[in-house]
Amino acid sequence: MAKRVTKKNTRSRKKPARQNPLRRVLRFLTRATLVLAVVILGLIALGAVVNPPTTPYMFAQSRALGGVSQDWVELDDVSPVMARAVVAAEDANFCTHWGFDLPAIKKAIEDGGTRGASTLSQQTVKNVYLWHGRNYTRKAMEALLTPILEAIWSKRRIVEVYLNVAEFDKGVFGVKAAARHYFGVRPDQLSGVQAARLAAILPDPKGRSASKPSAFVQKRARAILSGAATIGKDGRAACFES
Repeated sequence: MAKRVTKKNTRSRKKPARQNPLRRVLRFLTRATLVLAVVILGLIALGAVVNPPTTPYMFAQSRALGGVSQDWVELDDVSPVMARAVVAAEDANFCTHWGFDLPAIKKAIEDGGTRGASTLSQQTVKNVYLWHGRNYTRKAMEALLTPILEAIWSKRRIVEVYLNVAEFDKGVFGVKAAARHYFGVRPDQLSGVQAARLAAILPDPKGRSASKPSAFVQKRARAILSGAATIGKDGRAACFES
């Protein structure tokens, strides 16, 4: 009986095409960026209703100093003049911009960068989600996150969080700890002068004192107190006052 001869399939199997390494890297980076964006959006959305237990800078200071002083306080339990004073000192047009004060930025550029133009919104983004220090990476991230913060948070929430995480002295964070540290009072008991002095030391909290103010701090506090009264009268405090 003749054996059936089967022809072997001599066709070579096609090898899977090798993926371009560059395309693989780009795909990974795209996915990583999307995941990071979702995480950041989630954190900012969460921050609109949940008080941050700490911040990167506060955590670093706590490790370096063996602890920091900070107690959360609702904005309703803070003297209204304190909120107006910090806005007058740091960002007088807070209620009218969307995160960036363009006229202030233009003025800062014209002055050669000798004056700051950072808004309360930008400072809140930096304090809560980023790190301190002057570098382009942080500034770029701050610029990206600030409009998102403004879109999700209310102006009142921005002021409340800022007042609770701002540094007022070495290891002293938030207006409640600052009121007790400098004046021995609750934040709702702060007078106009005390509030203005606290606002006056914010740019240099470790080099200035609210309870033992230098001539410069006293002069600055008087200007802030006047500015706080002005924004209260002309409506520029309406967005954060209930």
